[in-house]
Amino acid sequence: MARIHPSADVSDEAKIGEGSSVWHLAQVREHAVLGENCIVGRGAYVGEGVVMGDNCKLQNYALVYEPAVLEDGVFVGPAVVFTNDHYPRSVTPEGVLKRGDDWEPVGVTVRQGASVGARSVCVAPVTIGRWALVAAGSVVVKDVPDFALVAGVPARRIRWVGHVGVPLEPDADGAGGSSGSTGAVYWRCPTSGRRYVETPGVDGAEPTLREVTPTEVPQV
Repeated sequence: MARIHPSADVSDEAKIGEGSSVWHLAQVREHAVLGENCIVGRGAYVGEGVVMGDNCKLQNYALVYEPAVLEDGVFVGPAVVFTNDHYPRSVTPEGVLKRGDDWEPVGVTVRQGASVGARSVCVAPVTIGRWALVAAGSVVVKDVPDFALVAGVPARRIRWVGHVGVPLEPDADGAGGSSGSTGAVYWRCPTSGRRYVETPGVDGAEPTLREVTPTEVPQV
C-alpha cells in the first residue's frame, strides 16, 4: 500500500505503486506514474505524465518536470531541477502569455541506477546513462555515458564509477589497466571488486564503459 502524507497534493489521475511514499507538501501531477517502493521527499514536484520506475528516490524539493523518465533505482538529490523547454519564454513575440500548446516540452531521461547530486540542473533534452553519477551542483547540458562521473558547469566526465558509486581504479590484472593493442582499458571497483572495460570512442565520440563478464580475460 502506498503512503501519502495528508499535506501532499497527489492527483487522483496519478498512479502510485505499492510501497511508495509521498511526503509532506510534495506534489504529484496528473497521469504521473510511480513504480513500487519509490520515495518522493518533502516539497518535491513530479510533473504531469512523468514516469518513474521502481525503487526511485526524489529527495526534498527536487523538481522533475514533464516529460521526464526515470528508470528503476534512480536517485535524485535535494533541490535538483530537470528542465523541459528548449527556449523558455513566458510570452509570445506579440506579448501574449504562452499556453501549454505554444511550446514543445522536452524531457530528461535517467537510466537505471543513476544518481543526480544535490542542486544539479539537467537541461533537457539529455540522457543520464546507467549507473552514472552527477556531482552536486553540476549543470548537465549533454548526454552522460553509462558509469560516468561528471562534475562542473557545464558538467564534464572526470572519472568512471561502478555500480556502488565509488570511483574506479586501474585493474592491476589488466597490465596496469591497459590492454595494449586493442586500446581498451580495464578498471576495478575497490569496494565490490567488479571489473569494467573502457573502450575508446570513435571519431571523437566519448569513450564507453561496461562491466566485464565473468568469462572475459583482459588481452595483455
